[in-house]
Amino acid sequence: MAAVCLSEAEKLYIVHGVQEDLRVDGRGCEDYRCAEVETDVVSNTSGSARVKLGHTDILVGVKAEMGTPKLEKPDEGYLEFFVDCSANATPEFEGRGGEELGTEIANTLYRVFSSEGSVDLKSLCINPREHCWVLYVDVLLLECGGNLFDAISIAVKAALFNTRIPKVRVLEDEEGSKEIELSDDPYDCIRLNVDDVPCIVTLSKIGYRHVVDATLQEEACSLASLLIAVTSKGALTCMKKIGKGSLDPESIFEMMETGKRVGKALHIALQKILDEEESLGTTRQKVGFLG
Repeated sequence: MAAVCLSEAEKLYIVHGVQEDLRVDGRGCEDYRCAEVETDVVSNTSGSARVKLGHTDILVGVKAEMGTPKLEKPDEGYLEFFVDCSANATPEFEGRGGEELGTEIANTLYRVFSSEGSVDLKSLCINPREHCWVLYVDVLLLECGGNLFDAISIAVKAALFNTRIPKVRVLEDEEGSKEIELSDDPYDCIRLNVDDVPCIVTLSKIGYRHVVDATLQEEACSLASLLIAVTSKGALTCMKKIGKGSLDPESIFEMMETGKRVGKALHIALQKILDEEESLGTTRQKVGFLG
């Protein structure tokens, strides 16, 4: 992950500010930076989204392709995640530098979406044991400004909300052989229900307190962080500790409660933006370099 070099005086300034619930950029400990969310930004995908959270810039594309169901779940489709850390984000990602971080983020996404009910995978099944939809979720990290996991989870949820999967029918002839017929109408498609898709809330321990949506400078002052996947109803689906420091049980329980509270507010704000953008239809103005 991208790192910044801070002097001891700068670290002390940040830590003391957090103790007083006043961060360097004026936010409180439970406040997110202003986020920009835009969907349907890549034309050759089934769904896409771009999220800017402070100086963190994430682009996600979802591609629906027909595949074969997994043996252990013959009546379900599945998701595949790939994360590419662009060298433009930080020089540390040049060559094979970003591979390790990309693998870590992809594994975290697999773990978050492994909880039952996050996505209705049965709706992706076309013909049990034979055909299903496979959703390839490609994450591109364009700029790294701290709090990657939260920004990526927001972008993935927005892209899945925007995803349109073609409607198909299975036809069986007299001999018993099956054919798949694709609808002629390009607007005849199915949408995913993303109500239960969790968002990740990262809580970074700084001094005796914890903050959400840490900047790169704040991450440099934190020895341990807790990643919490929270649904829109405030349920925790998975938890992961990162960093070389330790967390005592009391801190973990406090961070979990903060994560639930902040996560529910995050889902409400995100859903409101997505619904507003959806209501504009084709009349909305696209912004950014992808517009």
